[in-house]
Amino acid sequence: MTTPVTTAGDVADRLLAELEPVDPAAAEALGREPYVVMPALAPEDFGRRRDAWQRALASVRGSTDGVLGLALQERLRSELAMDDAGFTRALLAPLATPVHQVREVFDNLPHVTPDDWQRVGEHLRLVPAALADYAATLREAQAAGHVVARRQVFAVAEQCERWVGRDDFYRGLVGPEPGLASAAADATAATAAFAEFLRTELLPRARASDGVGRELYGVTARAFLGDDVDLEETYAFGWDELARLTAEMSSVASELGAGSLDQAAAALDADPSARLSAPDELLAWLQGRVDEVVDAVDGVHFDLPPVARRPECRLSTTTTGVMYYTAPDPSFSRPGRVWWSPPADGTSFPWRAVTTVHHEAVPGHHLQICVAMAEPSLHPWQRSMAHVHGYVEGWAHYAERLTDELGLLRTPGERLGMLYGQRWRAARIVIDMGLHLGLPIPAGNGLTKATRWTPELGVEVLQKAAGADAATARFEVDRYLGWPAQALAFRVGARLWRQVRAEAERAPGFDLKDFHMRALRLGPMGLGPLRAVLTR
Repeated sequence: MTTPVTTAGDVADRLLAELEPVDPAAAEALGREPYVVMPALAPEDFGRRRDAWQRALASVRGSTDGVLGLALQERLRSELAMDDAGFTRALLAPLATPVHQVREVFDNLPHVTPDDWQRVGEHLRLVPAALADYAATLREAQAAGHVVARRQVFAVAEQCERWVGRDDFYRGLVGPEPGLASAAADATAATAAFAEFLRTELLPRARASDGVGRELYGVTARAFLGDDVDLEETYAFGWDELARLTAEMSSVASELGAGSLDQAAAALDADPSARLSAPDELLAWLQGRVDEVVDAVDGVHFDLPPVARRPECRLSTTTTGVMYYTAPDPSFSRPGRVWWSPPADGTSFPWRAVTTVHHEAVPGHHLQICVAMAEPSLHPWQRSMAHVHGYVEGWAHYAERLTDELGLLRTPGERLGMLYGQRWRAARIVIDMGLHLGLPIPAGNGLTKATRWTPELGVEVLQKAAGADAATARFEVDRYLGWPAQALAFRVGARLWRQVRAEAERAPGFDLKDFHMRALRLGPMGLGPLRAVLTR
């Protein structure tokens, strides 16, 4: 009797089925539209996901080979390693944690029809249980010896208090909608109570040191990149990139008639015609710029899926000052969206923001994610759930520089803004690695004369390197400290895309559009498997 061959597709099918009860994304990948999309955050929910990963890894090791098999094995090993290290269940940081997932549920729920508002109300009523569940998970993680640094606990508590204080997010969400005031008040009270739990229960038990050390950093670097990297070589690469980009930026500053980078940036900021402040101005500029780029590249440099050609732009009522992307659902009934949370003072500068628009929309996240989601040859797991930071953020950062190559930057000022973004990501490498690993600061680096890293020095270096304001720089450094090694994903991922492209360009008849579309249609995967597949 012949034993049936297990394919990677079979394994992925079972994985999605087992994840469906605790992961709305798995249900969506299976073609179902879950009514409830609140994340499952209780300890048993994390345990159920872990069991599913373990069973899938045991099965896929004996499966037939292929891109899906490579992608699955890498992701499953990384997920389990992160959970083993205690990272997954103890996660608190200023961005992209379970706490943020709870609030961001309401970004994607429709708010139009009476049925829509009923669904919003039902999700508001789920907020208290979701936050209580995550508090229970954090308690269990702490009891097992896994707790983040005091800085991260404090930062998330402060964010929760801002959401329900100055931003008044939940009550502002429902406005005058009849019958939802009580649910919004309960969600507000639960968020405030979660902040109080963080301050009074978790903060006293949090560790004082910000850096996680080499052992955990090695695990998170491997997981965020989907590949092994030489940490010392990567740190040196970050410093080399800072020097190279500084020279390139100085040339652009001269082109602008300025004697220094600071003078060039100050002159661009002082131009009253180059500022945006009113919400309608911000949104009109953002959507207009996205639409312009889509029209310029579609069918020329890339082929965007018609079903998700143009992302929708929206303003968030939070005041974090960040721009971010939310993907469409697998059926494309909800569009991909670029969200902008304007800074508290409401003033933004297009020359600084345009490279982030390209990163989040086209040719960055929206293009890459939607090409994969619309690719019929990919398994639903890979289309929707194979998120690898090194691949996704690496592509988006590569896309920032690509916009200059494709002629999408209008002025030398916008080119300087793009280069500031590039230098920002290079600075992330050295700040992140320096703080977590205690690596030495090389002399004569042009940014600081200090010899050892501190969080305060990280803020100072980021301000100089990226032209960021003090509040943004502090937020970013806190983020790096809460997500050890995630900061590598941008520049290291973009480096791989450049290296693979350079190798492909040596072949006769190389076509850049064909290379990009073939690569993106392979779908997301770790950088190790991606290199193996693209360099065969």
